[in-house]
Amino acid sequence: MKKHIPNILTCCNLICGCIAAYCAFYGGFQFAFLFVLLGAFFDFFDGMVARALGVSGKMGVELDSLADCVTFGVAPSAMLFSLFSKVAYPSFMANEFVFEVMPFTAFLMAAFSALRLAKFNIDERQHTGFIGMPTPANAIFWGALIASSEGWLTGPRFNAFFLFLFMMLFCWLLVCEVPMFAFKSLSWKKEKVKFLFLGLSAVILVVGAISGVAEGNVWIGLIRGVAECIGLYVVMSILASVLPGKE
Repeated sequence: MKKHIPNILTCCNLICGCIAAYCAFYGGFQFAFLFVLLGAFFDFFDGMVARALGVSGKMGVELDSLADCVTFGVAPSAMLFSLFSKVAYPSFMANEFVFEVMPFTAFLMAAFSALRLAKFNIDERQHTGFIGMPTPANAIFWGALIASSEGWLTGPRFNAFFLFLFMMLFCWLLVCEVPMFAFKSLSWKKEKVKFLFLGLSAVILVVGAISGVAEGNVWIGLIRGVAECIGLYVVMSILASVLPGKE
């Protein structure tokens, strides 16, 4: 029985991704984000449980990639698809063809996420860190951003063209050759950047909660803080990669 426990957790991740995609297609962005987070929780523990029970195997690896592709690829794509249907369009894009086709570009995120996962499985360099942005971080960023800032993203200061460019930037981050740090180990002497990130993230979340209280919705403030923390992670990873020895 114990050999099936990690796969059950992985399937729970996949189911969360399916529910998140369903919620996203119907505009339930906050519920979609919650199920992406829950999927990330199962994704974190399935490998840990497999190693603890000594039942790691090729089937688990393949199933994990499939589940991750749904939860961290298809689900954020579904959120972007719905957002493209609500976002403002600039005058040079204001025609029926663009309105109908542009939302489907959101699924480029799912394709790049699949490429990222396939690359991760065969890349021997990614045992202690990441090369490119991890799919869970990307999905959590988009889920948190859309769930907390839908009004701003669909307002007059933002539009479909900017959303497309922003989405393509993150598609590139998924498959780029930029090293990004992981929390598989923590060493104060060698990895001060990780502790700095954790400290700044705590501050961001506290400020987010306080701003949420001021706005009358602590939950939204915290979600916005999560998106900011992921953005900080990307920036600090890039800086750490171009400034070696400055951690």
